[in-house]
Amino acid sequence: MSASTDPVRRLTVADIAKLYADGTRLPMLTAYDYPTAQILDQAGIPLLLVGDSLGQVLLGYDSTIRVTMTEMLHHTKAVVRGAQRALVIGDMPFLSYASIDEGLENAGRFLQEGGAQAVKIEGGTRSARTIEALVRSGIPVMGHIGWTPQAQHGLGGKVRVQGKTAEQARALLADALAVQEAGAFSIVLELVPAQLAGAITERLRIPTIGIGAGPQCSGQIQVVTDFLGLGDFIPRHARPYTHVREAITEAARAYAADVAAGTFPGDAETVRMDDAVLDQVLGRGEHDRPARSIPVGGIPLDRDL
Repeated sequence: MSASTDPVRRLTVADIAKLYADGTRLPMLTAYDYPTAQILDQAGIPLLLVGDSLGQVLLGYDSTIRVTMTEMLHHTKAVVRGAQRALVIGDMPFLSYASIDEGLENAGRFLQEGGAQAVKIEGGTRSARTIEALVRSGIPVMGHIGWTPQAQHGLGGKVRVQGKTAEQARALLADALAVQEAGAFSIVLELVPAQLAGAITERLRIPTIGIGAGPQCSGQIQVVTDFLGLGDFIPRHARPYTHVREAITEAARAYAADVAAGTFPGDAETVRMDDAVLDQVLGRGEHDRPARSIPVGGIPLDRDL
């Protein structure tokens, strides 16, 4: 039998809901460029987040707050071109949903211009009305509570686990329920104690995606540079599955040494042309010699002109 020629179908939020209902744990990774998205998609990762974390891990900013809609759309387009099957989620950057109208406009741009299939919004009860408005407009939304980087100044500035006190835990549970009731199809729990994340997961009808929130969530997400061991710092909650930074460093040193030694490029990386053709181009061919050459001493002065 010949292989199927049917086009690859992109996953939808309905597919994610079915996987969740079937008890399948959901692996999710961030992606910011075409080749990485292509590899992760071919590996079977069902959810790819174009996270505003790209500001720090890709663009070198000191926080995610500096990331703009223009930058997010640029990278979202690249990820969508690279991934054929995965559900691609665009991360709404800082102040892009300060009001419901702004949220609708910018979320619409993620789908219309960026090609994403959903967006992610930080905040629980404070963002519920915006989430509801987006969902009613046909835009799938992933929520995000716990440590929310865009609100870092309001959370004390320093990255820390959220929900350790009874008051914080109650607030996070209320946030999770508000996001669910607003119509989100899933919710990220970031830096939340494992027991609390488990309790929230048990009480929701939508999947939870954990990052630093323990193993009881419905799925997990890692920043791709942490997952690949590419960054110069790996958070405690991350697990590198390879060490790309070390591999790139070794490769770069080997390359520099080969260039210095003159062994790169070698015969395998070099293209040659016919020497006769080159001689013709440079005027060194047999047919390029003049038929009548001027005598070495020049033209005789006694010759009739």
